Amino acid sequence: MAAARPSLGRVLPGSSILFLCDMQEKFRHNIAYFPQIVSVAARMLRVARLLEVPVMLTEQYPQGLGPTVPELGAEGLQPLAKTCFSMVPALQQELDSRPQLRSVLLCGIEAQACILNTTLDLLDRGLQVHVVVDACSSRSQVDRLVALARMRQSGAFLSTSEGLILQLVGDAAHPQFKEIQKLIKEPAPDSGLLGLFQGQKSLLH
Repeated sequence: MAAARPSLGRVLPGSSILFLCDMQEKFRHNIAYFPQIVSVAARMLRVARLLEVPVMLTEQYPQGLGPTVPELGAEGLQPLAKTCFSMVPALQQELDSRPQLRSVLLCGIEAQACILNTTLDLLDRGLQVHVVVDACSSRSQVDRLVALARMRQSGAFLSTSEGLILQLVGDAAHPQFKEIQKLIKEPAPDSGLLGLFQGQKSLLH
């Protein structure tokens, strides 16, 4: 398998991992578009399982912020508890054990906190980061917008869930394509991105 050139931001199942960040009960009523964000992250999780892409799940101070919400569908995953505003310290051992790893697909909350700091830490390790924009949010939409711009400035790729899913599957002849097609038949739910990006040419160009 030919190595993907980092500048292109290609994602391949054998060199990718999915990070699911802090989608917990206490955030349910505070994060903008929380149900939609979790729904999209759940779709990414189902695709990762179909394509045998490894998945890591964290929880921020679960004693106070509660467990991962059940609708994420993360049964069978062992969440790693953390207090740091980055997933990387908690997942250091996992990252070190995967020398073939090239790309991290990142979903969760909050964009200006744990998503941003995780992105910077991963980029600092030389990994490509693909922020799943329809699976990340914040309490404030200003924070969300500026965090996405900040991550892009630092070298992360902003992608939609469907764009990443189709990159991962690669070919309609893939043996799992029919199952994946069922998952993406309906568009991802609206999470306010059109309004967020409207007039923000500097973010998208």
